Amino acid sequence: MSALVLAVPLVLTTLTGCSMTHDNSVNGADSTSDSGSGGVRSSGTSTSRDASDAMERVSSGIYDLIGVKGKASDSRPGVQECPGKDRDTHFQIFHQWSFYPTSATDLGTAMQHLKEDLPKHGWKIVRYGQDTSKNKNTVLIADNDAKKAGVHITQMEKRNPPKLSLMVVSGCYQVPDGQEVEHF
Repeated sequence: MSALVLAVPLVLTTLTGCSMTHDNSVNGADSTSDSGSGGVRSSGTSTSRDASDAMERVSSGIYDLIGVKGKASDSRPGVQECPGKDRDTHFQIFHQWSFYPTSATDLGTAMQHLKEDLPKHGWKIVRYGQDTSKNKNTVLIADNDAKKAGVHITQMEKRNPPKLSLMVVSGCYQVPDGQEVEHF
């Protein structure tokens, strides 16, 4: 779990230039929202559990767009602090998961389906291309203002087994008055 928590800030700083980003972080609301939390805009008010359930639904919607047979890893979303905000009252949700196609030859097809179909479902692709790793992985970064989420997808065809690695991240939520963030 600690490796996952360490990976989240890296993914957040990777999501630059996005409509969901401001000051190199993920955010998720309109331009009238508070962006004083280290550049992460407000996603509104929610409990940690409700926001977690919402991010699982976002991930499920992305899974449905993959369009090839395979299996997703079994992972649950986690809670992290919002930069510059009280950790007891503000939080972000992240959901890291992987997709393993039944056939390794379907990996590229899965990524192509996402590239074509995400925009049809409210996602704006802000980056698509090879990363700078020695494996030259294909990366797709997209934001969805309505869902107040961003996704970072890496096609890892040289992994054994080949997979898509996905990280879905929300904007910054505030818990309802009188409640505290439930960290999990």
